[in-house]
Amino acid sequence: MTYHGYAPPDDLLAEIEVGRDTRETVAETIGRPGMGGVMEGSGWFYVQSDWRQRGWREREEIDRQVVAISFDANDRVSNIERFGLQDGEVIALSRRVTDAGPRPSIVSQVLAVLGNFTAGSFQ
Repeated sequence: MTYHGYAPPDDLLAEIEVGRDTRETVAETIGRPGMGGVMEGSGWFYVQSDWRQRGWREREEIDRQVVAISFDANDRVSNIERFGLQDGEVIALSRRVTDAGPRPSIVSQVLAVLGNFTAGSFQ
């Protein structure tokens, strides 16, 4: 068995009071998570996975615990949730980034520059 990550146990989570505790008091009680939400001011996520490997077979994830702690606009705890492997399937987290538009290739940039010359610019 190998263990990766950290999800705080229920007895430590019981010490955190929704509506009273802040990010700082949560950090003092259970520590800072290995990962946070993508957006500034979003929740904290604690993830622990337990893996088993038998001989030459591929490793198998036998348990996953995700503890999600949400904060309100005043950085006070608004919700605490625990999810397990049975609660869903593996999802890919992705950032949403505003695209600056298409990026022209080197060839199209060179052709655009060459297209800006006129016969009068060589005199």
